[in-house]
Amino acid sequence: MDLSKIKTLIDFVGRSNITELSVTEKDVTVRIFRMLPSQEAAAETQQEAGSTINPAQDAGADTPSRPEKTDAVKAPVFGVLHRTPAPGEPPFVAIGDEVEEGQTLFIIEAMKVFNTIAAPRAGRITHLTEIDDGEVETGDLLAEIG
Repeated sequence: MDLSKIKTLIDFVGRSNITELSVTEKDVTVRIFRMLPSQEAAAETQQEAGSTINPAQDAGADTPSRPEKTDAVKAPVFGVLHRTPAPGEPPFVAIGDEVEEGQTLFIIEAMKVFNTIAAPRAGRITHLTEIDDGEVETGDLLAEIG
């Protein structure tokens, strides 16, 4: 893969809401990562404080009877949503499934690039979109994890 293609990919990631892109051409794989501004601020705060405390864990420590929070999984880009890894295969997840943080939930195909959408945290799938092999817009609700 030549440098002009790599620069084009970097520019694409910079202009989009994608935080990770992996492209393979022949025997070369290029992976591009980008932190969102909120992630950068959190990383800087943790470095300055020298702490690895998770505020979400601390908030729940004092209130065990609190209803479980749900996290929305939204489409980071416009594209075609695929709920299965390949045609004819079972979906990545179904309502009620327990998922681990980082587990693949969907694939969004945008400009011939397949972007995996991963679970932001461990939990149970409480809502799934009905869309499969159809277009989604940036910000569309794809799933909820409770």
